[in-house]
Order: sequence, then C-alpha cells, then structure tokens
Amino acid sequence: MNHALMKKPLVAALAAVALGASGIQAQVLEEVVVTAQKRAQSLQDVPVSINALAGDKLTEANLTKMEDVTAYVPNLSMSETGIGTQIFIRGIGSGINQGFEQSVGTYIDGIYYGRAQLSRAPFMDVERIEVLRGPQGILFGKNSIAGAINMATAKPTDELELKAGIVYEPRFDQQEVNLVASGPLADNLRGRLAVRGYNDGGYIENTLQNRDEPQREERAIRGTLVWDVTDSFDITLKAERDTFDVKGRQIEIVQEQPRGDGVVYSQILANLSQNPALLDGAQDYKRQSDSPEFSDNTIDNLTVTMNYDAGFATLTSVTGSVRYKFDENCDCDFTGGDIFNIESGEEYRQFSQELRLVSPGGDTVDWIAGVFYQSNELDYNEYTYFSDNSLLGLVNPQLALIQGTNVTRFYEQDSTAAAIFGQATWNINESWALTVGGRYTEEEKDGSRVMDILNTASGQQDPIAAMVVKGAFNVDTESLALANPAAPGHDLNGDRDESAFTPSVNLQYIMNDDVMFYASYATGYKSGGYDTRANQISSFEFDREEATTYEIGTKTRFLDNAAELNAAVFFTSYEDLQTSQFDGALGFVVANAKKAEVKGFELDGRVALPYGLMWTAALGYLEFEYKDFENGNCYYGEPTNDPQGIICDYTGKPSQYTPKWSGSTSLEHAYDFNGDLSLRSTVDVTYQGKQFIHPNLDPNWEYTPGYKVNGRIALEADSWTVALVGKNLTDKDNLTYVNTAPLSTTFGAQAFYGFVERPRTIALQADYRY
Repeated sequence: MNHALMKKPLVAALAAVALGASGIQAQVLEEVVVTAQKRAQSLQDVPVSINALAGDKLTEANLTKMEDVTAYVPNLSMSETGIGTQIFIRGIGSGINQGFEQSVGTYIDGIYYGRAQLSRAPFMDVERIEVLRGPQGILFGKNSIAGAINMATAKPTDELELKAGIVYEPRFDQQEVNLVASGPLADNLRGRLAVRGYNDGGYIENTLQNRDEPQREERAIRGTLVWDVTDSFDITLKAERDTFDVKGRQIEIVQEQPRGDGVVYSQILANLSQNPALLDGAQDYKRQSDSPEFSDNTIDNLTVTMNYDAGFATLTSVTGSVRYKFDENCDCDFTGGDIFNIESGEEYRQFSQELRLVSPGGDTVDWIAGVFYQSNELDYNEYTYFSDNSLLGLVNPQLALIQGTNVTRFYEQDSTAAAIFGQATWNINESWALTVGGRYTEEEKDGSRVMDILNTASGQQDPIAAMVVKGAFNVDTESLALANPAAPGHDLNGDRDESAFTPSVNLQYIMNDDVMFYASYATGYKSGGYDTRANQISSFEFDREEATTYEIGTKTRFLDNAAELNAAVFFTSYEDLQTSQFDGALGFVVANAKKAEVKGFELDGRVALPYGLMWTAALGYLEFEYKDFENGNCYYGEPTNDPQGIICDYTGKPSQYTPKWSGSTSLEHAYDFNGDLSLRSTVDVTYQGKQFIHPNLDPNWEYTPGYKVNGRIALEADSWTVALVGKNLTDKDNLTYVNTAPLSTTFGAQAFYGFVERPRTIALQADYRY
C-alpha cells in the first residue's frame, strides 16, 4: 500500500491552512499520553488505531455517558434499547441478550466492565478515555474481540486541589453538580474524593401520565487513596458507588404502516379500547405509556492496584470487585394500551485478579507478561404480565384466556476464566521493531433457563394459558407439559469448557522521529454461552466467535510538531459471529453467523494553527458483509423460503450500525485578553452515514443520522470558568434504535417504536478551581 498517496490530500489541506497565515508561527501540539499497552506512551508511538478523549474534553462538551462519546469517534456506535445496551466498534458488537458478554471490552482502571448495563453508568472525574479498534486479545482479554474502551479515572494529586462545577440547562431542567477534593493526607499518602449529582426533567411528554420523561436522578461518590509505601512500592485503593434511577423512557411510536384496508395500529387500539388517546403514531416527542416505567441501578466497585519496581521490571497487581443490581419495569408494548408489561431484575457479582510484569522500556527487547483470573455470577429474573384487563382479551376469545397471567423467566450463569499472556517487542534497530504476543485462556461456564406461565392471583401454573401463549407467541413453558405430556416443558441447563490461544504480530518501521508505519496481524475470540432471551427450547446454547484482523497504519507528525495525521486500513474476518434478533413477537433469538467480513479505514488528525486556533478531525469508512448467514430473522413481510416465515438468508447483507461513513471535526479558538483572562470557543460537527438501526435490517429503517452541531463559548480565568454549552444546535430529530412494536403485526398493521435523541439544549456551565 502506498501510504504517501493515502495521506497526501489531507496532509496538503492541513499544511495549506497552517502555512497560509502570512508566516505567523503556529503553536506546538501537546502530547497525548495513553496506556493502551499497559505502559505510559505517546499516542503517536502506539501501533494501534486508537482515539483518545481527555477528561477536559468530556467536561467542556458536557459528555456525560458513553453514548455521548460515540459521535466523536469514527466507527464507534452505541445504542440503548428497551431491554438492553449495545456497543459496536467497526460494526461489531453484541446484540440484546443478558447471556452475552460485550464484544467491545470496557475497562476502568484495569478492571473489566463486561456487562451491557454497566455501560449505561455516567462519567465522573474521568482523566482519559481511549478507544482501541480491532481485536485486543493479548493485553485486554477474550471479550475484546471488536476492540476495547480503556478508561482512567483521575488520581490523587501531590498538591491540594479543590474543584466545584455546576451545569444547568433550563429547557429540560437538567442540573449537575460535581465536587472534587484532592491532595496530600500525610508525607506518603494522597487522597481524592469525587462526588456527582445529576437530575434531568425529561424531554418527551407522556400524554397519559402527564409528565415528561425520562426523568433521571444520578448519584455517585468515589474515594481514592495512594500510599507510597517505599520509593519502589505503592498501593492505590479505589472505592466507588454509583446509582442512576430513571422514570419513563425516551421511546415513542415513530411510524405506522397501514394494513390492506388502510387501518393503522393506533386506530385498532382506539377501536378495541374505545379510547383514541392510547397512541398518536408519529414522531413528535410525545409518547403514550400507561405503566409506571422505571429503571433503578446500583453499581459498587472496589479496586486495589499495587506496583513494585523491581528494577528489571515493574510488578503490578490489579484486584477488582464489581457488583451491580438493577430493577426495571418496561411498558414493552410501547403504547398507552393495557396489553402487557415486563418487570425484570438482574444481579451480577464479579471478582478479578491480574498480575503482570512490565519491563522498563527502551531496551533491545521490551516485554510484558502476566496471568489473569476472573469469576462472575449472574442472576436474571423477568416477568411478562398480562393484566385482567389486557386488550388482548378483546382480540379473540382464546387470547382472553391469558388475561391475569404472567410468563416467568429465570436465568442463572456462573463463569470462571483464567489466562496467561505475554508480549515482547524486539527493537531490531533504530528503524525496525517487531512485536509478538499471545494469550491462552481457559473458561468454564454454567447456565440455566426456566420459563413458566402462572396465574397472577394464585401463583399456580396455568396449562390452558400455556397452550394459548404457545400458539399465539411461540413461547415454550413448563406449564405446557401439564396440558400436553408430550411437550418438553422449559427447564434447560448446560455447562461449557473451552480454551483458546490468540496470537498477534506487529511490525513497525520508524522512518524518523516524526513518521512511523506499522502492519499487524491480530486474533481474538469471545466465548460461547447460553441464550437468556429466547422463548423456545430449541434456542439455548450458542457457539464462541473468533476474529482475525489485518491492519496497516501510519502515525505522523509534521510542521515542527504543529500537526499530526494518523491513518489505518483494516480487514477483519469473523467466524460464528454471535447475533441477536427480534423474533417478531415477544422474544429475541441468538444465532451464530458462520462468516462475516469487515473492511475500511480510519483517519484522524489535528493542527495547531496561528491566532490561537486548533483544528481536529476524524473520519471513518466501513464495509460490513455477512458472507454466510442463512438463519437470520426476517423483518415483517420479508420474502422467504421458510415455511414458518421466520428465517431469512442474510448472506450478502450488512449488519446493524455499520454506516459506510462517519466522522467529526472540531475548531477551537483561544483569545487572551491579558495574562489572567481568556475567551475560548469551540464548534464540533459530527456525522454518521446511512445505516440500519432496525435489528432485523428492515429497509424502512436504513436510516441516516446525518450531521449534528455542538458548540461552547467560555470565559476563563486561572481559578474559574463560565461557559455556555450547546448540543444539537440545529435541533435535529434523531433516532438511535428502531424496532417493530410487539404485537402490532398480530393485527397486520406494523408499527415501529424508536429511541429518540434529545433536541437542542443550551446549558450554563460554571467551574471553580483552587
């Protein structure tokens, strides 16, 4: 590949802007330090496609959670759905299933946060976020098959530091308070305390409950201690609790399609209930929900990190305990009609231990070696309620038999994993370096799923309702065996033992101090497991997935360190890719796509311009294709050879959240009035191209989010800042996820529900620093 040709247009453009300022000297770029390879390095020296966002950028742009970050990092996507959360890098992610680990591994201070619900947690006092694209199986482990998000929280300081910050947004009554105290507690002991509170009044009107939604209340507290036991030995203790509670959801029915006689879903509900206010059927920041929806979440984390400098290497121990619990109520028919709702709860407990030796660096051979152990337990309970007054009873006499019942789902999973890993870099000479690494992992996993249907009043099994639910919604339950002794019931369990070796090779060519090229081969895998969300006994166990990636890239500095340009071209082949798709009724089904391929490129650069200007840009291109996937789930009305009309061939199709183009650009200006006061202004423009946001690739929702404009203007002094922060300044109506409204197809009148992004907001931001 001709790297010079690949970077020439953008380099020329950046240089022309920088040099066209009548000879006025530009500033020098500040170095970005990352820990993507378990040692502090300049981002420009790391041979990986990586984007980094500093904590200051998160604060200034009012980026409060991971979903906000995706707009600034090409080929990174995240969506929150009615019953799950998904993160994608380069088009690869995990679908909606509590049995999945995430394909994008998230790590906070070295601790793996692998469960989907954990990615909803808000940010607090973050030092840096690093997004590493492609398999990161050596240093980050088995479940980083698509990439890794490496987050570092702020550490205690050597000198006293006090911070207080507030954000107030009047349109939707958003209020945020952040307090930080950091500094020495004794000669060899430093501490940091961070506290965050957040309240949000909501931006979608629930016309039935006469309130705005989703209303959020978030509280977090974190304490960190660093004890310098000796000059060569230190211990860091971090304890944190986060709670984030939500009332209502940012979901509404966004589109209706009429059936043959021209009748739409909202009219059908109105006729059944004699109430025309149950559904308006349009995307208008109004929703109709009759159930008191909520999501109450608590996360606890304890991390102990010890570093001992033994001279020849640094020995690091990272011990972590992560626990979370959530309880939710979802009006999952997504209408104001009394049809059904889902109550669910999940508890998760995780312990992990990593020991690694890291050489000092700068030798002929630099190396890392370590061992890792993790155990976790998961309990998930779910209840789908059909009330005594469910509108299903008016559809036909049979469905009236399931009024006053609930379908129960109980899932348990225990897992242990152990690994040994190592990586060595041979610095052959001043121009060449070869890095070889590998990780061997063994994992044991036990899972069980039990489903039944019970009479809500008596708590007893209901075999008559079980037959109706089976016929109408294809749900297998234990009670079905009471009505039909030949039926197998629904009490499943299994255990898996598997192992994998994931090698990687990386070759670097250092042309000079400012230009580096690299070529890499990397592998990754994600373990198989058990399907939590399927309603049929035929879908329980799924296989592990594997990935192989080839990548060529370059990292460059030029214009006397006033500009940087990084580029990467990649090709990834996935075997047995784990997917989860809506079954058209009440469930999601896991399937393994035999083969999928992803290819594309990423560019990012920044230029320090004269007159206090800084320009940053990032661009991503992506092509995803299922090469062999014959058992995908059909979207409603899709032509198929399957007699049941459920299974469709996805071969040759893209996947959800795989836009060909995505990118962002930012222009920042700083003007000093005098030595004590400055004016800083920033404009960010983000873009995402056409992509499927419906999990079953419904062509109605090959959707283009398009451009979004954010901005900030701030007056700053040494100890304080006052700013106005605008998000979605053009007031675009955007959707992040769409699916078919459950049961709408039962009436032949399909409707779609969607997650609606927040409209324009302009917030007042104020900070005080001591």
